[in-house]
Amino acid sequence: MTTDHAPQGYEAILTALRREIAAGQIAIGEAIPSEAELCARFRTSRGPVRQALGRLRDEGLISSGRGRRSVVLETVPVQPFDVALSFTQWCREMGVRPGQRTQRMMRRPAQRAEADALELADGEPVVSLLRLRLADDVPIMLERLTYPLEVGQHVLTFDPDSGSIFERLLGSGVDIHHATRSLDAVAADAEDARLLDVAPGAPLLRMQRRAFTMDGRPIEWSDDRYLPGHARFASTTVRGAVNSLSLLRGL
Repeated sequence: MTTDHAPQGYEAILTALRREIAAGQIAIGEAIPSEAELCARFRTSRGPVRQALGRLRDEGLISSGRGRRSVVLETVPVQPFDVALSFTQWCREMGVRPGQRTQRMMRRPAQRAEADALELADGEPVVSLLRLRLADDVPIMLERLTYPLEVGQHVLTFDPDSGSIFERLLGSGVDIHHATRSLDAVAADAEDARLLDVAPGAPLLRMQRRAFTMDGRPIEWSDDRYLPGHARFASTTVRGAVNSLSLLRGL
């Protein structure tokens, strides 16, 4: 570990420790340097050090300590926001080639579930798409996307077989600030079965997502159905830290 000559803020400390954990320089089960050692190394006070360590605990990279030295945990990698929301970027992160085959794209009146999810009046215009998503040319997921017309108009002028709609929206200045996601299992309906080449009623892993602007306005609703064996979802849970994956009661 090198010693920095100028005082470091918590972000520099956080970045340095993340890199050392990822590289195995601080191994799983090994204690993180003490606050005093980190203060000396980064020539800073305890405030930035404690802030950086707090972030590492929230991310599930180190234990909560509770009077003991925190240690590095065996953990699920934390994914950036864009990777969590974009199938294209997720494929790139996994080292596979993303692809898509658009089945339909249309402007139409919102159905009740879509209107509720997007906080629209029944029948307000939306833009909806159905795409079969592929990884290295293998179909693994059906993606149903719905947007209010003011957002969907950017999609209507885009060839959805050419790449990422998420990147298209960001490039068009759409404010995608945060999202909620829920997971469950569903039986394949007739359309799912035909496009994913499974038997009707076959189990699928479903992720439903709502994306919002900074001021909390919903701008995307999606229903993604994955073939089992091609995707899985995981999180690291640390005692005393916030868990990013919640277990909810069934409907």
